[in-house]
Amino acid sequence: MTRLSHTFGCGSLTLAGTLDTAPGRAGLLIVSGGNEIRSGAFGGQADMAARIAAAGFPVFRFDRRGIGDSEGENRGFRHSAKDIAAAIDAFRAMTPQLSRVVAFGNCDAASALMLAGGAGCDALVLSNPWTIEQDESGAVDDTPPPAAIRARYLEKIRNPREVMRLLGGGVDLRKLAGGMMRALRPPPPPSSLAQDMAEGLAGFIGPVRILLATADRTAQVFEAAWEQRDPRIRRCEGAGHAYVEPEHRAWLEQQLLEMLRA
Repeated sequence: MTRLSHTFGCGSLTLAGTLDTAPGRAGLLIVSGGNEIRSGAFGGQADMAARIAAAGFPVFRFDRRGIGDSEGENRGFRHSAKDIAAAIDAFRAMTPQLSRVVAFGNCDAASALMLAGGAGCDALVLSNPWTIEQDESGAVDDTPPPAAIRARYLEKIRNPREVMRLLGGGVDLRKLAGGMMRALRPPPPPSSLAQDMAEGLAGFIGPVRILLATADRTAQVFEAAWEQRDPRIRRCEGAGHAYVEPEHRAWLEQQLLEMLRA
């Protein structure tokens, strides 16, 4: 495996990318979420790319416009379809043996892929898609949905240590009552963002896998707005947003390898 730095065009701008070479005919395109640079949080993307390439599949990562080493203005995930399409073209040009491109995005990168209808990829792995709307001030409400709050309280009730804390006065009853009231609320209606994502994904004809880290609020909010019986959903129990624990990271990479080998 060789790691190559690369620049490519997106309109009149120059974007930066990194290719981990491998002989496979299926390749992984990693789309960064938030304002992450292509090395990812604490190098997680780079480490994962190396492991996927070692398994035989080339991997391409890139910085979208206005992020990291790429030129232009950062206009956010809602306006990144052109960046993704340009990255796919660059990936295919650098790796001529490719017959399939599997795109992976976590958080708003997954949302970007959904809004773009797959952006020209052959398969999608969508992790913890972001469906939380901003209000007029730019703030977001990431309060867990009622179903997630109920699940959390049910877990506590099953834990003898938590029950002893409650009986021993170690629990703030006012806070508990407030949480119970939130747990009893009906689920909120899907956001307009979630509806736009569903419409975008509906136009994609390739294989899709939706990954949800069950301890992640972003995933919980998405699941409350989505069809929970969707057969494309896979859940990683106890995982956080970035799959940082070794067993959760291994689970994520196994999901990616399964899609690449399909």
